[in-house]
Amino acid sequence: MAKQTDQQILAADAETLHKMGYAQELSRRMNGFSNFAVAFSIICILAGGITSFQVGYCTGGAFTAIIGWIVGSVFALIVGLSMAQIASAYPTAGGLYHWSSILGGRAWGWVTAWFNMLGLIFVIASVNVGVYNLFIGLILGNIFGIDTSKWGPLHQDLAVLLITGAQGLFNHFGIRTTTKLIDFSGYLILVIAVLLTATMLFSAPHLDFARLDVFQNFSGAPGGSVVPQAGSPFYLFLLALLYPLYTITGFDGSAHTSEETVDARRNVPRGIINSIIWSAVFGLAMACSFILAMPDPVKAAADGGNVILNLMAALPVPNGLKDVLYVGIVLANFLCALAGVTSTSRMVYAFSRDGGLPGSKYLKHVSKAHRSPVAAIWVTAALSVAATLYSPAFAALAAGCAMFLYISYAMPIAAGLFAEGKTWTEFGPFKLGALSKPLAFITILGGLAIIYIGTRPPNDILDSYFIGLLILLAIIWFTVARTRFPGPPIGAAAVAARRGEIAAEEAAVGEVL
Repeated sequence: MAKQTDQQILAADAETLHKMGYAQELSRRMNGFSNFAVAFSIICILAGGITSFQVGYCTGGAFTAIIGWIVGSVFALIVGLSMAQIASAYPTAGGLYHWSSILGGRAWGWVTAWFNMLGLIFVIASVNVGVYNLFIGLILGNIFGIDTSKWGPLHQDLAVLLITGAQGLFNHFGIRTTTKLIDFSGYLILVIAVLLTATMLFSAPHLDFARLDVFQNFSGAPGGSVVPQAGSPFYLFLLALLYPLYTITGFDGSAHTSEETVDARRNVPRGIINSIIWSAVFGLAMACSFILAMPDPVKAAADGGNVILNLMAALPVPNGLKDVLYVGIVLANFLCALAGVTSTSRMVYAFSRDGGLPGSKYLKHVSKAHRSPVAAIWVTAALSVAATLYSPAFAALAAGCAMFLYISYAMPIAAGLFAEGKTWTEFGPFKLGALSKPLAFITILGGLAIIYIGTRPPNDILDSYFIGLLILLAIIWFTVARTRFPGPPIGAAAVAARRGEIAAEEAAVGEVL
């Protein structure tokens, strides 16, 4: 079989999109690496892998941090494999929302969209607050010696506004610049992660590998009160899973940029799977290096939320090397949230394209000049900033973003479990075969476990938020959305009815790329 030219691949991508009832409005400029880099950047082991390490370590010590990371990574890969199979069949910007609608019905898709959007918005919000905290701690404090101890909420609010505004601007001016930055982010994360790991191992008093599987109950005061006092090792292990699950999330970014990815049916599944695997491997090495570099594991646990920052500050290495690490970590976190804005805005755009949000007429608009969904970008940025303003809710919802996202991941997979072989008979190049249903079943069980973990102390405030969200969604669906939300075009008749609109939409943005 002759190799397809780039134009033939682009034409096939557009035709696949047309068959699902959508126009090729966004510009396809992302290659396979760029698609991988979006998900890898949102996962960003230099973000969650550092800022949430204390959740893994200050529960049951090295055992819950290391073994918990391995277990959580394997589960994330199982979820990713199931998502990759669906993405290969239905490569659209709406991703999970669109899959759930096709496989599970209009209501199932609508609920999936809300969980996915909320999870993504709180990922951006939590990472950008992390950018601020890391910037004042690592760069202003450690490099420039500036005392920021008296800085308060106003400083944080202004900084987050500026940070998010910059990310919005990069996205506004099109996928070309954003792609270059995200590609750079992929390399940056790998380089800084390797450098940080090597520095930690070099600085270790002695490489005592026996300490990597030691269980020590650091709940309560011994762990800086990161988690409440608990006597059950099993409960502590479950809580520690929030460390890898908060870190290895956001890989749906590969799916959300499907309509901007060349040869999406092949490259999107690869992006999802490879981002998880590489994050898991490098994240594990980094976590091991943290524990091996601790002069005293018990005293390190007592540092609680500052365990990694204090460990880095005490490294017996030249200040120049520390400065490189500090700047690299802060920049990687900024680019992590930048990729998050890209992914989330595409979700907002796709959901609005099907009439799922208030103001959909404006949110689905694609700029002819920049070939980007500018209104969706700025609404995403505004909502992520707003999410940081109310501290009690933000603290809980930031911790629960992993729960919201994994629920949204599990929903289309659950629908696919029941639809496979019945209403779902058309697959893409990536297929799981006999593993499809067993992996889907594991994903559903894992999703239920995450809801349990995410609503237990110290995140028990999420219990009321979660129940409140379910009630609110039910009210909105049965009073408004059920009659006003048309959903995506499903079936040959609905897709055929969209042909005229597809042509008009593509003509409005110019040449299809």
